Amino acid sequence: MAGRADRTVLAGARVVLPTGTVENGRVIVEGTRIAGSTPDGARTVDLSGHWVVPGFVDMHNHGGGGASFATGTAEDVLTGVRTHRAHGSTTVVASTVTGDMDFLARQAGLLSELVEQGELAGVHFEGPFISPCRKGAHSEALLRDPDPAEVRKLIEAARGTAKMVTLATELPGGIESVRLLAEHGVIAAVGHTDATYEQTVEAIDAGATVATHLYNAMPVLGHRAPGPIAALLEDERVTVELINDGTHLHPAALELAYHHAGADRVALITDAMDAAGAADGRYLLGPLDVEVKDGVARLVEGGSIAGSTLTLDTAFRRAVQVDRIPVEDVVRSISANPARLLGLDDRVGSLEPGKDADLVVLDEDFTLKGVMRRGEWIVDPT
Repeated sequence: MAGRADRTVLAGARVVLPTGTVENGRVIVEGTRIAGSTPDGARTVDLSGHWVVPGFVDMHNHGGGGASFATGTAEDVLTGVRTHRAHGSTTVVASTVTGDMDFLARQAGLLSELVEQGELAGVHFEGPFISPCRKGAHSEALLRDPDPAEVRKLIEAARGTAKMVTLATELPGGIESVRLLAEHGVIAAVGHTDATYEQTVEAIDAGATVATHLYNAMPVLGHRAPGPIAALLEDERVTVELINDGTHLHPAALELAYHHAGADRVALITDAMDAAGAADGRYLLGPLDVEVKDGVARLVEGGSIAGSTLTLDTAFRRAVQVDRIPVEDVVRSISANPARLLGLDDRVGSLEPGKDADLVVLDEDFTLKGVMRRGEWIVDPT
């Protein structure tokens, strides 16, 4: 791990900008920001044969490095954040899992402090307002209908740092809760839902703008009962999350989402749990026991997939090499789109003068070689 770059010119790489890829490009870093002109005394780093892309923005992440965002201490959360930073995620939102309301409120307070310190980008509540029919790795005993008063309690506990709440919007109070979230500037995400196509359209019209890990924890796409997947893919107001780890999605399902929604409406996420960046073994996801084997996390009881062990550098490489998604489209999905959704695109998500010097260096095979966050090398490519 290296220190701050201060005045540095990263030269010779393929640089992915909002306007496209620049061959033999340059990124100029001064202090914590990307600069528009080369400062005096700048050091040049030759990155010929590499790619330079914006730092990744993970808007759905439960932990990593053996530590949990959902139940851990502040130091646990920092362990998970550092793990994902080392894999290119320079901006991370902490996601909770279903729990007791009072505990969730306390954890939201802890996470909000780390947002205020600049370590996290916000808080995402996944559960408890989800369908028992599509609960996945959530404790059914702790699920509840999305009462707007309880939704309000959680977002207030986050002290202005709540970025997203995942809801089964077909449940009693669901539509009212979507409207409440929209009024407070918090993303209402449709997920862990048993909604019909028509119910999902109603939720989108009420203000829902994100599909939580599309395809997973929702009814399959049917030709007579298309369900939520069709409604979420077809509406230009909705961004769809995809977990590109080779377990949650078949490549054809990912290709369908990119083809139908377009790259500007896809957000690649990890949905990572504690074992991301750590070893196989036994873990807890909220109150539930999880067994991780060969990098796949499943509940001990029932065998449901329990989040992922994915890091976004792996998702990026897989998107390019396995799914054959153009690099520029992957960059939009993994950086620009989530930054925009989170309201952070004035600072992160693209390589432009004035923005934070958050970037990732990849070699020709799209293997991570360097990570810079706010002008500091987390992983030094030299």
